[in-house]
Amino acid sequence: MVHQEPDNRIPTPDCSEGESNLSAKRRDWNDAGLGKRTRALIDRDAACFLHQSVSTPCMSAVRKAEGIWLEDMDGRRYMDFHGNSVHHIGYGHPRLKQAITRQMDELPFAPRRFTCEAAVALAEKLGQISPGNLSKVLFTTGGSDAIETALKIARVATGRFKTLSFWDSFHGAGFGASSVGGEQLFRMGPIGPLLPGAEHVPPFDAYRNPFGIEHSRDNPHDEEVGDIVASLIRFALKKEGDIAAVIAEPNRAVPYIPPKGFWKQVRAACDDAGALLIFDEIPTGLGKTGRMFACDHDEVVPDILVMGKALGGGIVPIAATICRPELDVCGDFALGHYTHEKNPVTCRAALTTIEIIEDEKLVENAAEVGAWALERMHDMMDRHNAIGDVRGRGYLLGIDLVKSRVTKEAASDLAEQVFYRCLENGLSFKISMGSVLTLYPSLVTTKADMEKALGIIDAAIAGAT
Repeated sequence: MVHQEPDNRIPTPDCSEGESNLSAKRRDWNDAGLGKRTRALIDRDAACFLHQSVSTPCMSAVRKAEGIWLEDMDGRRYMDFHGNSVHHIGYGHPRLKQAITRQMDELPFAPRRFTCEAAVALAEKLGQISPGNLSKVLFTTGGSDAIETALKIARVATGRFKTLSFWDSFHGAGFGASSVGGEQLFRMGPIGPLLPGAEHVPPFDAYRNPFGIEHSRDNPHDEEVGDIVASLIRFALKKEGDIAAVIAEPNRAVPYIPPKGFWKQVRAACDDAGALLIFDEIPTGLGKTGRMFACDHDEVVPDILVMGKALGGGIVPIAATICRPELDVCGDFALGHYTHEKNPVTCRAALTTIEIIEDEKLVENAAEVGAWALERMHDMMDRHNAIGDVRGRGYLLGIDLVKSRVTKEAASDLAEQVFYRCLENGLSFKISMGSVLTLYPSLVTTKADMEKALGIIDAAIAGAT
C-alpha cells in the first residue's frame, strides 16, 4: 500500500479584490491583453517579489500615472476607478509636487524627538477638519500602524484589551489590524494565532443580511437590519463586560451604507458600556463619500478616528490617528516611535493634499457627481437583470452582480468577465466580495469622466450576459 501524505493546502477563499491573480481569466489577460514590454516587466516582478494573493503576480505594469489615468509600459491607458483609495486629488497633482519639492529643499527630514513646522501645521489642520473635538494626533507611515496605535490607546484608556468589530471588514494587514478585521483572506492559514480578544458581529449589510429580512429597492438601507446589528453590539458589550473598543468603518468600503440611526445606537451602547468607538476612515475619509468624513453623514463623533491612504496625495505614505484630548493618556508608554513620525516631507504632502481638496471643492464634486452616478446605476439596474443591487455615497459606489435577484447568489464569474471587458476598454476598478463592481474614482473625476466609465461598465455587462 502506497503511503499518501495528507493534503494540507489551505483552501483559497473569495478574494477581496475579486479578480484573483491566479484565475484562468487573469492568465488569459496576461497572455492576450498586454503588450510585450508590460508582460516582460510583470515577469521580472514575479521573479523577485514574494508572491501573495491579490498582489503578486501582478495584473499589469505602470509607467505613468496622471490625473485619473494610468498608462502601462506599452502605452495603453486606463481610467483608474480603484487607486487603492490614495488618488483623491488625482495622480501627480502639480501643486502637490511643487510643495513636496520646496519642502525637500527647505527641510528633508526631522529625526525622532524633533518637531518641525510642517508636522505641527498638519496636526493643527487635522484638528480643524475632524469631527467634534478630535484634536490629539499621532502620525504613522501606514494605515495598519495607525489602527494599531488606536488599539493601544483604547487599551490604556480603558484598562481592557478586547475589541468588537465586523465580519467582512478590513482594517489593515498587521497582526493587530488583521485580528480586528473580518476578511477571511487576511485571517486564514498558518499565520495565526491572531490577537486575543478580537470579537466579531455580522455587518450592517441590508442586501445580504443573515437575518432573513427582505431588502427592497424602495428601502435599500433597511433600518430593521441596523436595529438588529446594533442590538447585537449592545448585547456583546454587556455580556463580555470588558471590551475596550468597537472598531469599524462608518461606511463599509464594499460599499455597505449604514442604516439610518445605526451609528447613534452604537455610540450610545459604547457610552453605556464604557467602551470607546473607533472609526476607520482610511478608505472613506477626506471627501470620498461626499462629506469630509463618512461619519459626518450620521452626525456621530467617534473617540478615535483613523485616516490614511489619500492623506499622502497619492505620492507619499502617511496615516494619522486622531483622538479626543481626554485620551492623551499614554505619556509613559511608547505608542510608536516611528522613524518618519514627523517627517516634514510627508507632513507637507498631507497638509497640501487637504488644502487642494478644500480649494478645488472636491468634496462637493464627489457629492454632486456621485449622486448623479447612483441614479445612472439605478437606470442600469432596470435594464440588466444581472444587477441585484446598486449602492453608494459620493464617490464610493458599488454594482452587485447576481445569478438571480431572488436568491441573490453572487455572480463572481460574471463579475470577472465584466472586469476584463472593462480593462480592454480602458477602465480599471475593484471587485469586492467576489461580485461587487466597486468604484473608487478620484475626487477630480468629472461628470463626463463618470458618464464614460459607467458607459463602459454598461456595455460590458450587456456583452457578458
